[in-house]
Amino acid sequence: MRGRAVAMIDVLIVLAFVAYAIGSGLRSRRIAGQNLQEYFLAGKTIRGWKAGCSMAATQFAADTPLLVTGLVATAGIFALWRLWIYGLAFLLMAFVFAVGWRRGGVLTDAELTEVRYSGRAVAPLRLLKAIYYGTVINCVVLAMVMVAAIRIAEVFLPWHQWLPGALYAPVVALVQGIGLQLGDSVTGLAPEIATTNNLISILLILAFTAAYSTTGGLRSVVNTDVVQFGLAMIGTAIYAWIVVDAAGGFGGLTDRVVDVYGAAEAGRMLSFGPDMAAGLLLPFLVIIGLQWLFQMNSDGTGYLAQRSMACRTDQDATTAGVLFAWAQIFLRSLFWLAIAVGLLVLYPFTPEEAGTEGFAASREILFVTGIDEYLPPGVRGLMLTGLLAALASTVDTHLNWGASYWSNDVYDGLVCRRWLRRAPRDRELVIVARLSNVLILVIALAVMANLGSIQTAWFISLLFGAGMGSVLVLRWLWNRINLWSELAAMAASLVTAPLLLIFMGTTAENEWIRLGIMAGVTTAAAIGVTFITPRTNQDTLLAFYERVRPFGFWGREAAMAGDDPREPRRLLGRQVWAVAATALSLFLLLIGFGRLMVPPPGAAEAATWIFIAGGLLLIPVWWRYLTGTDGYARGGTARTHRAVEIMEVERALAERPEGLLDALRALGRDMTAVHGLPVTVAASGAAPVREEGQRILLFQAVRDLLLFQARHAATQGAHVVLDRDRVYHRVTIQVLGGPVDFSGEAGAATLEHVREGLDRVEGQLRVAPAPQAANRLTLRAHGEAWARGVAQ
Repeated sequence: MRGRAVAMIDVLIVLAFVAYAIGSGLRSRRIAGQNLQEYFLAGKTIRGWKAGCSMAATQFAADTPLLVTGLVATAGIFALWRLWIYGLAFLLMAFVFAVGWRRGGVLTDAELTEVRYSGRAVAPLRLLKAIYYGTVINCVVLAMVMVAAIRIAEVFLPWHQWLPGALYAPVVALVQGIGLQLGDSVTGLAPEIATTNNLISILLILAFTAAYSTTGGLRSVVNTDVVQFGLAMIGTAIYAWIVVDAAGGFGGLTDRVVDVYGAAEAGRMLSFGPDMAAGLLLPFLVIIGLQWLFQMNSDGTGYLAQRSMACRTDQDATTAGVLFAWAQIFLRSLFWLAIAVGLLVLYPFTPEEAGTEGFAASREILFVTGIDEYLPPGVRGLMLTGLLAALASTVDTHLNWGASYWSNDVYDGLVCRRWLRRAPRDRELVIVARLSNVLILVIALAVMANLGSIQTAWFISLLFGAGMGSVLVLRWLWNRINLWSELAAMAASLVTAPLLLIFMGTTAENEWIRLGIMAGVTTAAAIGVTFITPRTNQDTLLAFYERVRPFGFWGREAAMAGDDPREPRRLLGRQVWAVAATALSLFLLLIGFGRLMVPPPGAAEAATWIFIAGGLLLIPVWWRYLTGTDGYARGGTARTHRAVEIMEVERALAERPEGLLDALRALGRDMTAVHGLPVTVAASGAAPVREEGQRILLFQAVRDLLLFQARHAATQGAHVVLDRDRVYHRVTIQVLGGPVDFSGEAGAATLEHVREGLDRVEGQLRVAPAPQAANRLTLRAHGEAWARGVAQ
């Protein structure tokens, strides 16, 4: 590889981005430090387009373009379906699960276990998931990203040439003393020099990312992600144009591939489908049929759920998921496809080289080599900034997401509430969140030192995650799934995956068999355990239904809540149709425009235009579902009056500072008509609750407490008053005709969940005179910070 000196304009472009990102963190520092909801969910104020761009920026990781380049070289374009098929999962999350995540009133996906399930094992399951997802899986993904980062950094950051010997030599001595080696050199440097350069680079990159993500929380992360995504897309588009032009232009790209590799091999490499003659149809169908569902993020679990939870409205949450799918699968993939095929021409290889060990890693690094050798100054700086932005957006998300588990689920949920029996202070939780970033980074660095090819690490992570996919989806759609179902799936995954790796290895040829076995074993274990273990407590299921309004098989809970018991299933059918129409449009356009750019040898041009026309014709179909302009959303015969009123309540909570009072009045009417509990609502000197997250949490808390009263206490009703107590917004529930006993298991769980939610907005719950005989419940949320308003 011939290296070129980094031009001053390239350095200035990179430094400008660094300054912007750190400035964004500092601007959001004060508000992010107030409480966990601000730090991890940005106060539930994120708009849909911002959340979607943030999701796409996180997926636009520094390792992904390298992975794409390696896949096209080792298995051809059709291997990219391994990535493209995730569009189904993204759209399923958008249309089916995103709204549920937002309505769930939780801070992490691990916390959802306490809302969805009942029993003594709920807390251990929450802790297990927090550690498994927040540390184990999270750190493996971070390590994969950092492996790509050091490969890029080694080419462009020769610290042994820049730093004086007095500073550089001690670092080299440290590396040699501890025997550290961060992968093989891609530039031919001595191992200790390459490792030293890579160590300096990765520590500086991580320090930069942590500087804004740990100070400004999710609000800073999202604002920076939007700029990062824009820079990455602009840089990638220019890079694609230059590479394709150097390889002969779009008009001659296919012919150049044929000239270099021969017609037969070119046809295999440029095909968007499997080679039928090679017996790849069955493996292909198994992989695309299972991989998108049997993976740890099948319902959005992780940072996608976090972005959905942070959205200001249900519509924003759905929009974010759809925008993310199109940016990720369509727009970004076309750019990377053009680059990967162009690099096949610019850096050809022989069949003998393709069979050697380390071939995938050697092809992956060519994405970086092309930047170094073909991009002029300025453009190269823009692309380097795009790659740095891609890396930073992934690292900042995983730091923020991972820290949410440690602060909310481990420290708050376990250490403080269960061991110390106290409520932690808001600033205390934010400090724990910031410190936990250090722990996550240290573990990720240790994992990174033992990773080779990004493809190998990706295959292993897919295998371990495959066991959880089906049960994560089913818990939203089927009321029979319980906590033992999830535990069985996790246990089966942790046992089966190592056995498959031992007996079948990590070769790509056996990937479809490993995936099929893993999916079958873990799903059978989860469903089997479901039928031999007790059902989830009916009160818990009803509370979950009232809060989330899930789609699917929730007829009993719908009837108990006063809804048509057939409505959840009808809604599921509607949403699945929206997923199918959007996915078909997405994939038809992806194949059509992909074949237009890089036509396979001998492909019929008419078929290409049929793909494009079909994808375009489907856009109005799924657009109606996205924007809510289909007959159902307008209030057709399928809608119930109660469902329409619920929609109005959600809109009031999201859009108006005075919306909490309107929402509480609607809740009072609902409790009276559906649950037989007369509830009156009044206001006494109440100030507008400016922050959406506070309005939503206060409403959910009042609803949960009134629902418990309606189901478990023989009272005459309740009187709810919204007023202000100095700097606090206050909601008082006066029980009429007798006390409510919250001392039982269900009552204690209700109070604990309400308190945990209010703590996130500097709030409190007071029960008087005692939980076993409650006549008055007072909910308070701090309003001083919000009176000044928050600039978005």
